[in-house]
Amino acid sequence: MDDEQQDHARLRAALAAAQAIAAAGDTTYDWDLRSDKISWSGRISTLFRDGDLPASGSDFRARIVPDDQAQRSKELQAHFDAASDQEFDCEYRLRNTDGTIVWLSDRGTAQFQEGRPVRVLGSLRIVTARKEREARLEYLASFDDLTGHYNKGRLKEALQHGLALASRYRIPGAYLVVGIDKLTSIEQAFGPAAADALIVGVGQRIEACLRASDIIGRIGGDRFGIVLSGCPDGSIGIAAGKILQAVRQTPIVTPSGPVHATVSIGGVPFGEHGGTAAEMMGRADFALQDAKRSGRNCFVRFVESEEQRDQRRRAAILSEEVQSALKTGRLILAYQPIVDSRTHVVDHYECLLRLRLETGTIVAAGAFIPVVERSGLMRLVDRRALDLALGELIRYPDISLAINISAVTASDSSWLRQVSSTLKNHPHAAPRLIVELTETIALENIEETARFVSALRDLNVRVALDDFGAGFTSFRNLRALAVDTVKIDGSFVKNLADNVDNQVFVRTLMGLADSFGLKTVAECVETAEDAAHLVERGVGYLQGYYFGKPSVERPWLASEMIEPRAAQSGD
Repeated sequence: MDDEQQDHARLRAALAAAQAIAAAGDTTYDWDLRSDKISWSGRISTLFRDGDLPASGSDFRARIVPDDQAQRSKELQAHFDAASDQEFDCEYRLRNTDGTIVWLSDRGTAQFQEGRPVRVLGSLRIVTARKEREARLEYLASFDDLTGHYNKGRLKEALQHGLALASRYRIPGAYLVVGIDKLTSIEQAFGPAAADALIVGVGQRIEACLRASDIIGRIGGDRFGIVLSGCPDGSIGIAAGKILQAVRQTPIVTPSGPVHATVSIGGVPFGEHGGTAAEMMGRADFALQDAKRSGRNCFVRFVESEEQRDQRRRAAILSEEVQSALKTGRLILAYQPIVDSRTHVVDHYECLLRLRLETGTIVAAGAFIPVVERSGLMRLVDRRALDLALGELIRYPDISLAINISAVTASDSSWLRQVSSTLKNHPHAAPRLIVELTETIALENIEETARFVSALRDLNVRVALDDFGAGFTSFRNLRALAVDTVKIDGSFVKNLADNVDNQVFVRTLMGLADSFGLKTVAECVETAEDAAHLVERGVGYLQGYYFGKPSVERPWLASEMIEPRAAQSGD
């Protein structure tokens, strides 16, 4: 090849590289360190919108946001000191002369002469969108998206820290939980936007009552938690009274007009009953329920009765039993059929945890799961349930199974990795696995739950929203969650044929589900009349004692068709 051909080849290569850089949206630079001059190429206009190109390294550095200049200089110096052909890679913010700021990814390499850097060739790519997404995810990991207060997980950490300080330095304090009274009724009367505005307004009024050392967080759809540090026992009721007065004294402005609101408050002092942050939160919730039963718009302090002390002792014994069962394989599954509403053919089975005592007695989940949650064993129990269900799916390729998960698992990345690892080796099981999470769990942190649901769907796993209708679901929340199925809460299904209010509610829930094209399951179906009513309303699948009780035996080995009358007669 002669010189002219070589020149043409180099030109074509340069043009191809330039086109590739332009297509990627990158801007390249050639920085002569000896003269400090920089030449630019590529998509210059996307980076320097004002058209004023920095002519030197000093000019360019002056445009870097001051807080980022030191880190960029450190990265470059480390690259120069290494004197290798490895690229440096750093990210920083650049301010244009028009005031706009963009995040840049700066990748390049230095050329050396006699061991000294003389030139830097690199490329700049705008990564503002990615950095904003990362910042938002980092924000949502600690804060509630609607109110801007701490989320439940972050508040729980703050409470645990407060308890540790109280124990070590004998600093008094308390935990309060504040519930907005009748929020569901307000939403139904004024709409979701008004309910959201009310939540924000109540949160602002609570915060205005607190000291700088106090911490507030939103822990549920209608609930806030407050950590009062340095608060003597006699001041707890005073603090609660200020909050009650601040919320009820004037209406809160909403898009639907001013709305009057009240709150109920439950509280527990630090150290009075001992325990972890989770236990403190549970006790405050007990007190909150007492406040609601006492007529709302009041404060109730948690007082442990002799019966509760006995329950705590029994819970400790049961917790030890569960730990032993985890080690010896005595946590097992029971299976309840979910059938097509018209044909009664089994579509899938819900897996329900059971504890087999050493005596052989089978204990239902409702008797031990609350203890498991309070004792911090829920992650281990959820993993056991997952292992058992996946084992059945792998062994029996013609069945589909649904498993329930707890709030802690819904934010557990290691649980997702376990699912992903197993399904990678057994992909045929993925579309036959359904993960159910309750509506109340989902709404505790809607953004985090949405990410969890998205990760499961990426694995080809289906997701169901359990107890649908029991929480504070809105069109916005349902769209964000993007589940496959909703399960109508059993409290609206029992005696449906004789309850006009529930019939109206089911019709409303079905309209919400249908608008998103979601499959529907009705739980707790116990009579032919209720089943017929649900079929008439368009519910796709039915579950309940009318079609079969949970069984620790494998029902799919017996039959695929459920005969309701036979199932009922065997109850």
